Amino acid sequence: MKVEENLKLIQKNIQHACTLSNRDPEEITIIAVTKYVTTERAAEAVQAGITHLGENRDEGLIAKWEVLTDKPNWHYIGSLQTRKVKNIIDKVDYIHSLDRLSLAKEIDKRANKLINCFVQVNVSGEESKQGISPEEVCDFIVNLSEYRNIRVCGLMTMAPYTEDEQMLRTCFQSLKKGQKKIQELELNHAPCTELSMGMSNDYVIAIEEGATMIRIGTALVGEEE
Repeated sequence: MKVEENLKLIQKNIQHACTLSNRDPEEITIIAVTKYVTTERAAEAVQAGITHLGENRDEGLIAKWEVLTDKPNWHYIGSLQTRKVKNIIDKVDYIHSLDRLSLAKEIDKRANKLINCFVQVNVSGEESKQGISPEEVCDFIVNLSEYRNIRVCGLMTMAPYTEDEQMLRTCFQSLKKGQKKIQELELNHAPCTELSMGMSNDYVIAIEEGATMIRIGTALVGEEE
């Protein structure tokens, strides 16, 4: 299907989820995850009205960034190696995978502007997933105050790939609770207004539980190489 047709279906689902949870659809930002598709397919997403694109590898982001002259907002959504920060730092608007102080130090060192960062939280406790534990979030974010080029705009998580709706809700609710704790601290460097959670299989549930940014790949742009 065309991206435009997929987008209309996703927008319809967003509207329904917002109605159920008494939210405004305008609060939801769709990030088209283009890591498995061609630059042409990514361009189709931009032409359909998508203004936020996400990549999880520096090579993929750079390749598409160079070609898409109608520059969207770029999100780096994968695990970011410290040595690769220099490759993408001048091209991204958001980094979704801040999970250690060494990475924060490198981002701060390389950035020539304020970078919106999501602290990645492993709410499910799965060993296969990156991120810090929910118990570590507050102390970790407090310790980011010395890095002047980092703004903690929110928290990010990846829920387990499961059809267990209650398990998904529990994960998303945990991240929402973490967000509230950070907001109560009233930190200048960490307004933490955003929640990046929800993908193609669970974005509707994520929205019902408070997501403000959803990362949609397969359901929006597909998986073609």
